[in-house]
Amino acid sequence: MWGTIVNSAAIIAGGLIGTFFNKSLPKRFQTIVFQAMGLCTIVIGISMALKMDYMLFCVLSLLAGGLLGELLKLDAQIDKLSSRVKRIVKIKNDRFSEGFISTSLLFCVGAMAILGAVEEGSGQYPNLLLTKSVMDGFSSIAFGAAFGIAVIFSSIPVFIYQGLLTFLVILFGNLLSEAIINEVSAVGGVLLIGLGINLLEVVRIKIVNLLPALIFVGALVWLFA
Repeated sequence: MWGTIVNSAAIIAGGLIGTFFNKSLPKRFQTIVFQAMGLCTIVIGISMALKMDYMLFCVLSLLAGGLLGELLKLDAQIDKLSSRVKRIVKIKNDRFSEGFISTSLLFCVGAMAILGAVEEGSGQYPNLLLTKSVMDGFSSIAFGAAFGIAVIFSSIPVFIYQGLLTFLVILFGNLLSEAIINEVSAVGGVLLIGLGINLLEVVRIKIVNLLPALIFVGALVWLFA
């Protein structure tokens, strides 16, 4: 599972570098960094979403996932968790929750996270996760400059998510078909578009409440595709 460990370490290292710049950047420069990362996130999301093959599954999963997330109040629960972490470690960053959620989603929802975990869990050399580590490391520098120390904490869900996937593949083999991985990544791309819109402060979308859509679309593809 060392591919996931390297990935998490790269995020921490990049986040530390970015946090250093965050402390020295004037407010107007932080604003332009937010806007640049928001635009980049939208572009990444569009490129992922365009690869979907089952538009109906995407729509149904977002609707069902959004309703379930709203019912469970996932967004509010994550906000409470983030606020608790802020108090415990005494962080005075108004955008800590936003930064933690944004970077955690960005680093977890892509196809490379799933395929990399499958590759390593299958006993192969973790080329994909090592490549992802380099990409995430540079991204975390940019996001660290915008959000500060919040980026470092995103290494925790990345480690848990990719580590769990790797462990499941070791135990049960690769149960995820190419179609499932493709559609889950596509819906993840839609979520990233929403995340980019949030970063640009166009409107506030409760992205966390839409996360169950990733499970729903995987189930729909498995059952009907």
